[in-house]
Parts: sequence; C-alpha cells; structure tokens
Amino acid sequence: MRRPQLDIQLKTPDQIEKMRAAGLVVARALRLMREAVAPGVSTADLDAIAESTIREAGATPSFKGYHGFPASICSSVNEQVVHAIPSSHQVLREGDLISIDCGAVLNGWHGDAAITVGVGEVDPALLKMAAVAEDAMWAGIAAAARGAASGKGRLTDISHAVENAVRKGGRYGIVDGYGGHGIGTEMHQDPHVLNHGRPGKGPHLVPGLALAIEPMITMGSPRTVELADGWTVVTRDGSMAAHVEHSMALLDDGVWVLTAEDGGRARLGELVTARQSADSPAR
Repeated sequence: MRRPQLDIQLKTPDQIEKMRAAGLVVARALRLMREAVAPGVSTADLDAIAESTIREAGATPSFKGYHGFPASICSSVNEQVVHAIPSSHQVLREGDLISIDCGAVLNGWHGDAAITVGVGEVDPALLKMAAVAEDAMWAGIAAAARGAASGKGRLTDISHAVENAVRKGGRYGIVDGYGGHGIGTEMHQDPHVLNHGRPGKGPHLVPGLALAIEPMITMGSPRTVELADGWTVVTRDGSMAAHVEHSMALLDDGVWVLTAEDGGRARLGELVTARQSADSPAR
C-alpha cells in the first residue's frame, strides 16, 4: 500500500519482520567494524569485513554498485561527512574520527545504519560531537514513536527533535541537503527526513512507516562540497564531522529500531514495540 502525493511505502508487520532480519545483518557488520577500528587499519580493511559479514548472512551489500558506488560501506574520516569511498591508501591514525555507513538487502528488504567511532586516543571534544549526534538521532526516533502513539505526529516532529537535541548539545553545524529517508524494498524511498525544521508538518507518523534517521553534524560550518570522485562529501571549512543512523519502523504498539541489536530498548524503554522482546540477535 502506498500513500498518495509522496510515494510512501507502508509496511505490514510481517514485512517489518523481514526488514528486521536485514537490520540485524547491518548491526552485526557495524559491530565487527567498530571492534576492528584502530590505528594502522585501512578503510578498505573495514570494507572487506562488511562485505564478508553481509554475504555470509546470505544478504547483499546495498551500497555496492548503487549508482556505480564501488564498495560495501562509506568510510568518512575527519572532515569527510558522508559517502567517502574505502581505500587501501586511507589508513586510520591515532586521533582520527571515522563515520561508517553500511547497508544490506536480505530477501528484498533493506537495512541501513551508520556509526561514528574514534580511533585510539581522540580529542574529547570530537567524541562529544559524536555523542551529540547519536543523542539527536535517538531523540528523533523517540519523537516518531510518541507522535505515532498520539495519532497527531507529523514527519517534521522528527526533524525538530533532532535539531533541538543538537542545539542543546553545543555549537555544531547541522549539515543541510542530506538527511534521513524512507526505507523498505528500496534503500532510499520517500519521504526525505530533514535534520532541522519546525514541527507539525509533512506526512502523518503512522504504523507501517519505516524511516532511516541520520543526523550529520560538524564542528564548524554546515556547508559542504563534493569532491572530484563524485561521491565524497567534505566540510567546506575543513572542520570535523560526525554521522550516525538507524533504520526504524512504527508499529501499532511502538517503534522498532531495526538496526539496533536490542531493537532500541536500552535507549527508548517502553516506547519500543513488544515484538522486539522475542528477538535473539545472532552474535
């Protein structure tokens, strides 16, 4: 079933279960890459971990071949905001900050998530920025859950919650032009989810809606530029950036964070659907 105007794909509970399976593949790949991040590791090494983990699960990397993208992850280091291509020549160094974006498709359904990780000993200010981005992501997801439960929620309630959390966290740039999105049988679907804006606008938040929520913030200006490779987006002023993401779905009794191994329970408590309680993520 698709809602009019925007081409929004609403999912049945059974379809959301299938998305959860894809989400767990992504969650495992990201966990293994997080554990592997260290000085001397190349972003190509991380890409190899992701691809092998995804394929061993019977899934396919969503990113590889997507509009010609050559890898299974985006590995954005320091001033790189998003979409950086892994390379054996990009070797992580002590103090770096890396954002790893990963997607998988399993039985026709997509999962998509991103983490930001410090390499070795990292400036605490950078780690704080990464934590603020993560808190903002969870604030957006919580706003979606509460909006759906009230029956009055609108899409930009998520955007507003993300922006408020970032503003409360400190003086950070909120990257414009990039944001979250619908997800399901395609990796990117309507609607686009801005990381800033006034509440109360856009499509209603209803059961069956599945979204990827992904704040991108910087230590300086929010302005970005795309490099000559046609993919890598960097901050225009060279400031450091953080990018985090989870895929989530709304059900009749709460939200399910499909790419969190605990379904979102630790961060969201009773906002999480009872369906996740039967989950047993593979280790």
